[in-house]
Amino acid sequence: MKIELENVLPADIEKRSFEIITEELGERQLDAMQEPVIKRVIHTSADFEYADSLCFSEKAVEKGLEALKKGACIVTDTQMGKAGINKKVIEKFGGEVYCFMSDSDVAEMARENGTTRAVASMEKAAALNRPVIFAIGNAPTALIQLYQMIEEGRIHPELVIGVPVGFVNVVQAKELIMTADVPYIVARGRKGGSNVAAAICNALLYMLDGSRGA
Repeated sequence: MKIELENVLPADIEKRSFEIITEELGERQLDAMQEPVIKRVIHTSADFEYADSLCFSEKAVEKGLEALKKGACIVTDTQMGKAGINKKVIEKFGGEVYCFMSDSDVAEMARENGTTRAVASMEKAAALNRPVIFAIGNAPTALIQLYQMIEEGRIHPELVIGVPVGFVNVVQAKELIMTADVPYIVARGRKGGSNVAAAICNALLYMLDGSRGA
């Protein structure tokens, strides 16, 4: 059996990948602002179902871009998600990326309150005195806690990226955050992950920076 390989230089692999994604999406029309986000998630996951399952509140992308432009920070629920976000770009605009999951005070708070670290880390994030975008790719309990804090008026996120992956309370947590009065980008269903959360953050950052295109 003869296998033909594309002759693509390393520097051109991402560009060629996005060309293939565009080709395979065919004549499908995507919202112009949502398109770079959807394509980068597909690029990260090789899963075209995200073209249907990614849900955006009204002007969610625009609101996310405006927040990042003003120096908003990003809070993730995993170190993997934090590691995947482009720090150089967000720092250009005065932002930072945080993950509090490994902090000793978060572990202590979780033990004292009988909650998960994800819940405790959201409580810690609520104390940040700056605009925040939440990127949740693993813990549905983090999304549920965010919803409760939003409803109580204790936190007002600039954007919630809700893409946890799994089976227990994942679908329900995503549907719940979509009822809150907050801009959101949510991957409906069971699929998602920290890599998807980071991909959405990077899509917004690259749109803002203009350093890489979808």
